Amino acid sequence: MPLRLPVYHPPDFTRPDLATAPLAVFEAVAQDGVAPESYHATSIFPEYLHVAPGKWQLLEESRMDCVVRRGADERLEVVEFRRLRRGDQVALGRHEDGRDGIYVHDDGFRLAAQPQEKFAFRTLTTRESSFSFDYDELYALLAHERQAGFVLWVLGPALAFDRDARQAFARLVRAGYVHGLLAGNALPTHDLEAALHGTALGQEIYRKQPVAQGHYKHLDTLNQLRALGSIERAVARGLVREGIVHALVEKHIPYVFAGSIRDDGPLPEVIADVYAAQDAMRALARRATTVVCLATQLHTIATGNMTPSYRVLPDGSLRPVYFYSVDMSEFAAQKLINRGSLSTRAILTNVQDFVVTLERGLRG
Repeated sequence: MPLRLPVYHPPDFTRPDLATAPLAVFEAVAQDGVAPESYHATSIFPEYLHVAPGKWQLLEESRMDCVVRRGADERLEVVEFRRLRRGDQVALGRHEDGRDGIYVHDDGFRLAAQPQEKFAFRTLTTRESSFSFDYDELYALLAHERQAGFVLWVLGPALAFDRDARQAFARLVRAGYVHGLLAGNALPTHDLEAALHGTALGQEIYRKQPVAQGHYKHLDTLNQLRALGSIERAVARGLVREGIVHALVEKHIPYVFAGSIRDDGPLPEVIADVYAAQDAMRALARRATTVVCLATQLHTIATGNMTPSYRVLPDGSLRPVYFYSVDMSEFAAQKLINRGSLSTRAILTNVQDFVVTLERGLRG
């Protein structure tokens, strides 16, 4: 069944409390990188600032834990604290109901509420929850997004440890269901190790048998790639012939591999500067209409911090951004939600099984 995106309902600014709301207040930054006291911190929801009598301006590219800067052309932009410069005009206000000229609209898509019993079992998502419906929803969503959206995947290394999962995800890439990818050094390293040696961290990716001197395999992979100078060169020369990374390069899918304090090597494409990596990740996150995160808690939370619950389309209309967290750990899913990604949908399962099942379902 074709997906029908929910319709966005903007706030009613004729309501007495909003019609009489004051204009948003701005104050100049006194020190680079430091916001004025009482600055307004943004959220994942659509936010409107009262910038002139009767005129409420939507923040078009928002994300949580940032501030609102007003430019010389009166345009409002959401920026990190580190981007503030002396003299910048920053919005003030800690109330989100309009009384500071700032309104946070958290129910714009008005999904149908299910009637709730006062006492009921199984009201939380756990590993015992049924997920058949979630898969069916995801099939419909990805079929829609393949043509009309931007699907951003956030991958942990577990996906590279299994033969069938690697092959299934590579098929998703080639079928057009992957428009961008975020990961650390581990995912591409072990995927390339599998392509070169048939192992991941020294263990065969099908039979799970350790190989002789297996602990060298990922280091040998890193060394080979570093000697060549790039992943693309390894693919072009035929050294890497299959796998997730091979499919990304083959289909020219943009990716960001962000460095970590614990990295080996790392691969040539890994961005070691944390803020350069953050900027590169944000560039893809701001294009996303659906985000699917697989077994990588820290990268999932980081991406959640960058991703609002809505996207403004070229015609000015708003649509929801769908955010999925797939993990075996209930704690991982709950921690993401507890960090502010309130629109997250959790599927609690092994990510290798998830990708294989998802790819089969999308094939029909």
